[in-house]
Amino acid sequence: MNIRAATASHEWFAAAVSFVPLPCLVVDPSSDRIVAANGAACRLFGHDVLAARSFAALHPGCEPDIAVFAEEALYRGEAWTRRIDGRHHSGAELALEYDGKAINRDGAVYLVLTACDLVEHSRRGVEADDAHTARAGIMEWNRLQRFFQDMARLNDLILTSAGDGIYGVDAEGKTTFVNPAAEKMLGWSAADLIGRDMHSLIHHKHPNGSPYPVEHCPIYNAFRHARINRVEDEMFWRKDGKPIRVEYTSTPILDGDDVLGAVILFRDISQRKEQERQLTEALAEVDRLKSRLEMENAYLQEEIRAQSNHREIIGNSAAIAETIRQIELVAPTDANVLIIGDSGTGKELVAQAIHDDSARRERPLIRVNCAAIPRELFESEFFGHVRGAFTSALRDRVGRFELADGGTLFLDEVGEIPMELQGKLLRVLQDKRFERVGEDTTRKANVRIIAATNRNLQTEVEAGRFREDLYFRLNVFPVMLRPLRERPDDIPRLAEHFLKLCSRRLNIPKPTLSRANVAALMAYDWPGNARELENVIERAVILSQGGRLNFELPTDTPRIAVIDDVPETQKIETEAEMRERERANIIAAVEAAGGRVSGEGGAAERLEMKPTTLYSRLRRLGLRQ
Repeated sequence: MNIRAATASHEWFAAAVSFVPLPCLVVDPSSDRIVAANGAACRLFGHDVLAARSFAALHPGCEPDIAVFAEEALYRGEAWTRRIDGRHHSGAELALEYDGKAINRDGAVYLVLTACDLVEHSRRGVEADDAHTARAGIMEWNRLQRFFQDMARLNDLILTSAGDGIYGVDAEGKTTFVNPAAEKMLGWSAADLIGRDMHSLIHHKHPNGSPYPVEHCPIYNAFRHARINRVEDEMFWRKDGKPIRVEYTSTPILDGDDVLGAVILFRDISQRKEQERQLTEALAEVDRLKSRLEMENAYLQEEIRAQSNHREIIGNSAAIAETIRQIELVAPTDANVLIIGDSGTGKELVAQAIHDDSARRERPLIRVNCAAIPRELFESEFFGHVRGAFTSALRDRVGRFELADGGTLFLDEVGEIPMELQGKLLRVLQDKRFERVGEDTTRKANVRIIAATNRNLQTEVEAGRFREDLYFRLNVFPVMLRPLRERPDDIPRLAEHFLKLCSRRLNIPKPTLSRANVAALMAYDWPGNARELENVIERAVILSQGGRLNFELPTDTPRIAVIDDVPETQKIETEAEMRERERANIIAAVEAAGGRVSGEGGAAERLEMKPTTLYSRLRRLGLRQ
């Protein structure tokens, strides 16, 4: 129905209900909005205007009964109920009886409701009965007495059949009546409770066991201060000492200005609260898993972008055969693996192969380049952090250990981990437990560790730069990777493999790899191993003309000594001396490369290390911001 038609309908209803003497409202059940209301309805609820207000808001706590009443009226065409209590604008409770009829107007269905104030109706009835009694004499009085007796029995039947617990107390807090539902929920019989102080029996202490003073009790405040009190979640205590969680309403019993006591209606909500708790935990688990999946997805997207172009181990040399045999031996186990080899020998490929052949293949292989992580962020990168743990922690972050739970964690260049973090890493490897930075909660991580290094960790241990216990924990199954210069038989197959990949990626027709090309490649020393070979192949493909390849290979590869090459006969140096020599060595390499760190002929290539490793060391030595 369009807006113009709806407005016309609302005006029509407003004109129609203005002639009705009883309080009358027209409600749109689909939106819970009052379309029209007459003056009697406005006076009943104490509002100047009711149109456009929520019908349910005038009857707080009665939403289920409103829904049942509306459904019945819509289905049968009409309905009535006394279960929907209203609230006056001043806060006073209204006992109401509603008659409703469904009306179809301009294609929309509305409910036309007439309300009867039962208290006012009863008062008028009593006044009329009193006048009639005065006229009819003693016989009429006897009839009314029987009527009230019948009403008392009816009230007793209502209390007896009610599903909610109901009990009453007088102005001194003594119990005056208890219905069967209350007896069943509390474990007390009516005979046990009537005449006794109810608070001291069922409401005398808080859930934590501390005393609950009677002067703080909302039930007693109901009749002491003549106000209705609603409590959504508290404890009542059964006769056997067990608690039950209840919601209750305490309503004062008034005789004019005198307060005679209170009526308490309560409901056991233990099962509902348990279901809410389980739902909250389930939603929290869903949020945790969602956050973890988002982190895994972001991480895997990074991996896809940064991943090397090949995943298979290429080669037919004896060294490759031995590596594959070691992979087949250790992959089915959960043993930690330490892969040792020069930069560019394929340590990451071996780690991927071990993971793919393991029982953990369905979970991710999480890679961490230890040389690329700033010193102050190692702990956060490994274990995660919570929001506010440090200045830049703007949200919770899942660490790599948590991401790798159930899978494999690949620690590349593990020798770069600072000494102060090595102890924490060792504890996680031993106990499989960790805490995020800024959080006390201990988490579990079932992670297999594959570490890789181009350093001699045994030498690092002897020099005091690597923990011996961590070294033994990582070096359960060592895998040694031979450099490419020691397995020249693998060069032809690798070259052909890289040639196909580069041609496909660059969308260039694949050039032919001639015997002369292979001979030239096999004659070179390959200090950068397979990574250098791939770069040379890619450059040659780009420069190829007429399908011919021409490799630009240095005739003499300069070697710059690194710290690990110091002869054993050399005098022992202090750590400051070693750092100064390393600093001078790196400066010399950068100067020889014309200031370039990465790329062909850069300082990283001259030092035979990854550019990320060199950048990390430059920052550590204060040579680059």
